Amino acid sequence: MARYILNETSYFGIGSRAELANEVKARGYKKALLVSDKILASCGVLDKVKEVLNKAEIAYEEFTEIKQNPTVKNCKDGLEAFNKAGADFLIAVGGGSVIDTAKAVAIVKNNPEFADIKSLEGVAPTKNKCVPIIALPTTCGTAAEVTINYVITLEDENRKIVCVDPKDIPLVAIVDAELMLTMPNKTIAATGMDALTHAIEGYITKGAHVISDMFELKAIEMIGKHLRGAVADKNLTDMEGMSIAQYVAGMGFSNVGLGIVHSMAHPLGAVYDIPHGVANALLLPIVMEFNMSACIDKYGDIARAMGVDTTGMTKEEAAKAAVEAVRQLSKDVHIPQTLREINIPESGLPKLSKDALADVCTGGNPKDVTLEDIEKLYNIAY
Repeated sequence: MARYILNETSYFGIGSRAELANEVKARGYKKALLVSDKILASCGVLDKVKEVLNKAEIAYEEFTEIKQNPTVKNCKDGLEAFNKAGADFLIAVGGGSVIDTAKAVAIVKNNPEFADIKSLEGVAPTKNKCVPIIALPTTCGTAAEVTINYVITLEDENRKIVCVDPKDIPLVAIVDAELMLTMPNKTIAATGMDALTHAIEGYITKGAHVISDMFELKAIEMIGKHLRGAVADKNLTDMEGMSIAQYVAGMGFSNVGLGIVHSMAHPLGAVYDIPHGVANALLLPIVMEFNMSACIDKYGDIARAMGVDTTGMTKEEAAKAAVEAVRQLSKDVHIPQTLREINIPESGLPKLSKDALADVCTGGNPKDVTLEDIEKLYNIAY
């Protein structure tokens, strides 16, 4: 049996944020907590959404106290802001950190027994659907607007928890590439490689299914085609291509799971505050080499989706070409290639390895792993 959970309604295209007002009014919502971060508030992106709300005379209050790796405190502060505002729904404008925080706030509001946040780890046993969320992503990678997952950092334990809950998916997703244009090039690169990691891990995970395979292969193809151009000059063709590609990848992986690239990236963010996309991108080709023997046929599909002509290649040659195509894309968009480059101390690898092994994504990896395997992979990345 396979189960797929997607948004009730989704919009795509330049200027599609204008539909926000129509959705709010049609659903009878009265007041929003507008969740974002200070960077988006300062660079004008949030203003583009506020213009729509103001023109339609939709009431809202803002909450922008969110870190790039959101914490339990961010979630609790967001819930307090929601209650204080007297809001009845949330509008999340941002990347994964913002949308994940909104999910946690919305879930706990309707399931107050999980107010500690930590107890939501894993497959969350919540009873009630979250407060309605309308999500407008501003990065081209996380797909948080279409997933049933969110990731929160436990500051007191220096680790991230992955919460999986079908009741947290945003009701409406509005994917407007124009909201992504102010991203720094390095953020486009990192979030784009995050999307590629989602697509590749979702394609080879143990839970992969014919429907998710369809989504993931298309996402890989689109990212291979559009990411370099999006990073180079932010042209609207490539930016819109990436905005859709990351969403399509999310349609797949949210329903079938991921693997140890994510398991290993999560503690890098929790302990050292490394951007999630950078951590994923750095680890992806290394983990692909480790997993190759378990899914060699699918690696040929990945190579072809990345634009590699595999005519005349053996399975092994095509699989290696897939890894090299991913590695070259990472280099072309200027992603750091070693843990040393991002100032991770070698002494920290044992803790990272233990946390990665315990991560909820580990079980989906196509090849079973031990603590020694993960520590060896971190050492290769170092």
